[in-house]
Amino acid sequence: MMLGLNGSVSSRSVLHVLLVEDSAMLADRVCEELRTLEDVEVIAVVDNQKDATDWVRNGSVDVIVLDLQLRQGSGFGVLRGLGDCRPAIVILTNHVLPEYRLCAKRLGADHFLNKSNDYERLADVVGSLRDTRRHSPA
Repeated sequence: MMLGLNGSVSSRSVLHVLLVEDSAMLADRVCEELRTLEDVEVIAVVDNQKDATDWVRNGSVDVIVLDLQLRQGSGFGVLRGLGDCRPAIVILTNHVLPEYRLCAKRLGADHFLNKSNDYERLADVVGSLRDTRRHSPA
């Protein structure tokens, strides 16, 4: 499933977020939370590895909020499949074993959040990524 959430023309000042999550209920919740942030737009929600890597390769994605368990494939597969396309990556998962955290970091994840304990931090993390981007040279 691939769902574009906004057909608007992209702007450099807006942080474009790709949400990769197989739970429709949680995806709705995350989108609602991120909509509260100024200059942050969830450009698409996908639930599988192929669509996630296609969106990154073909679109203007600044941040991926990525679950590890997907409908088809995995978050680790997405990380491996990104190649040189490296937006900021925020893992948001229930699978929080130390070896998963270590593997995600080795594959390039910038943040690793536990859905159960760290969900409230997601908006702050994405807001921080937006602010860092605003203050970095173009």
